[in-house]
Amino acid sequence: MSKKKQKDINYLDFIPVRKEEFRWDQDDAGAVTIYVENKGPFNRLAQKILHKPKTSQIHLEETGSFIWPLIDGKRSVYDIGLLVKEEFGDAAEPLYPRLSKYMQMLINCGFIEMLPQ
Repeated sequence: MSKKKQKDINYLDFIPVRKEEFRWDQDDAGAVTIYVENKGPFNRLAQKILHKPKTSQIHLEETGSFIWPLIDGKRSVYDIGLLVKEEFGDAAEPLYPRLSKYMQMLINCGFIEMLPQ
């Protein structure tokens, strides 16, 4: 999907779904880490020559760590926004533009996909 088309989408009407290929966990403090397996010939070469890891760890910040477990394939972006507002209050504002941009970033990274409601 082109960036222009992504910008015109009303993400509130969609249900985000995490892609199953990514493992993740949450520590006792609630911080989420997503594990990305580095596959392909260039990654294997970098692993051998440059000693790069086979798996990269993506550490989410506080808001992202709150949102990630809520992406369950059942809640819409609008529903997730309500929970974010409840948790973070005015600190989450402007809520829906920020949440839509965050969802767009997760899509661009290949971590989630959006399903129509």
